[in-house]
Amino acid sequence: MAFPESFIEELIDRNEISQVVSSYVQLSRKGLNLFGLCPFHSEKTPSFSVSSEKQIYHCFGCGKGGGVINFIMEIENLSYPDAVRFLASRAGIALPEDSADEAAKTRRRMLTLNREAARFYFSMLGEEQGAAARDYMRKRGITARTARVFGLGAAPDSWDALITAMAQKGYEKSELLSAGLAVRGTKGNIYDKFRNRLIFPVIDIRGEVLGFGGRSLDGGEPKYLNSPETPVFSKRRTLYAINLAKNTKRPNMILCEGNIDVITLHQAGFDNAVASMGTSLTSEQIRLMARYTQEVVVCYDNDEAGTKATARALEALGSSVLRARVLKLPNRIVDGKPVKQDADDFVRLQGAEAFEKLLTGSSESTEYGLEELKSRFDLTDTAQRVQFLKEAGARIAALHSPVEREVYCARVAELTGISFEAMSQEIARTRKRLLEKAKKDRERSETRPVQNAQPADRKLRYSNVRSAAAEEGLIRLLLLDPMLIPLAELREEEFSSPFLGKVYGLLKSRHKEKKDISLSLLAPLLEPEEISALTAIAQKPESAADPIRSMGDYITVIRTEKLKQEKDLMAIYETYKEKKGFGG
Repeated sequence: MAFPESFIEELIDRNEISQVVSSYVQLSRKGLNLFGLCPFHSEKTPSFSVSSEKQIYHCFGCGKGGGVINFIMEIENLSYPDAVRFLASRAGIALPEDSADEAAKTRRRMLTLNREAARFYFSMLGEEQGAAARDYMRKRGITARTARVFGLGAAPDSWDALITAMAQKGYEKSELLSAGLAVRGTKGNIYDKFRNRLIFPVIDIRGEVLGFGGRSLDGGEPKYLNSPETPVFSKRRTLYAINLAKNTKRPNMILCEGNIDVITLHQAGFDNAVASMGTSLTSEQIRLMARYTQEVVVCYDNDEAGTKATARALEALGSSVLRARVLKLPNRIVDGKPVKQDADDFVRLQGAEAFEKLLTGSSESTEYGLEELKSRFDLTDTAQRVQFLKEAGARIAALHSPVEREVYCARVAELTGISFEAMSQEIARTRKRLLEKAKKDRERSETRPVQNAQPADRKLRYSNVRSAAAEEGLIRLLLLDPMLIPLAELREEEFSSPFLGKVYGLLKSRHKEKKDISLSLLAPLLEPEEISALTAIAQKPESAADPIRSMGDYITVIRTEKLKQEKDLMAIYETYKEKKGFGG
């Protein structure tokens, strides 16, 4: 481990977990623990637990758990060393001089390289090589001030401009390849990834340059080009302009399709606009927005692709804590024909005031969904009207709020010319079916003890559930009372679960070395999915009335199951020998 354990102990002491978590999650006390909505998956009922006593967190929904360092790693998308540095900075603790490991050094150097590349591209915007980018910006109405705010730049029409500039600063071609700033050709030659493009740096909430987007200036394909996935850049985990939008005073965030849409909106005074990096909206991006707002307004292009993307985004947002609305952009008429437009088109042609009116009047997600559904049917046709009523009824029945169900029931009834009573009955029947199905699913889940006894991560699944239950109980006892550890006379190989055997071995070795066995200090020695599983085990109840006897019972079960497994394997082997006709 790169950091001295004494330093990690002080770090954990100075970063009380409930205080750290409460800066990201609203917590309320329930018994001994604090609970809130999990920041790692979408939920509407709090299942995220924080124990100040044990200095751990655990989500009963998604299964994630660990100590304060694990929490920062997960929520800030940081490596272990960087999470330690984050918490050290928060607590005002100086880092040990010899604590840097190679992975952290590599990540830090890549971030520094990205920053130097961003500075290079920005400097090129003002040079002769940036003339095409400046012309494009003028055509799109992007001002010099806006360019500075977003750090826009120009990639010269050259094969090696960036490579040469970064070499002068001491960076190797291999480093540019790893950062996605250079690519290797079919003949092995290495050249700049971004050439003759307007450059959009992608900056995270801490101000770090993670990667880049580039818009072609000469009609070359692809029109838009993004950095690949790197150790510092994950498209799923970031949003373009989130570094700016997180500071907005507006009550929501506007989710756009493209970088230019975002830039135009910010320039027009809508500093709450973000974009999702050319990918479908992800759960990670939703959680990122949920840290800064309670409402998202989806403002995608008004063409067929944009409509489909809007539907996908609403589906993703539907299971989150965020309220969702839709800003539907109108078509513009060119030569008597409707032409699609995006947010950039609308603001440049109609102005900020017109966009503000659209934003104020944006549709709630259910309303938008019903309108979009209606557009697919001819309501003058009896068969199509019936089909529309069934699909609309299903959507309304799924709403949690009885008020919302009544409002939309009345609206659909009026729209189709049927009575409110008839529509209400259809919705009630559909909702009854939904609730019955949900109940059956819960009951089915509750009657599957084997599945429920398994860790959430498939890689850690138990082959022998009965033995693993005893192994979990033993681990729990040892965590509760470390004085029992020397009395446990099992070997790691007697465990049916390699993961639980590994934990047992760690507990034994750390106790022998007189080291702390708290979960927070075990975290760097385990994989993220392992510490989550161990946290879940620690959260289960365990009687401490007679720990010696309980430990003996657990060990008996483990050894009995081990012996049974060996006998079964021997029987299989003997049968195999008989069928093959050898041995004996």
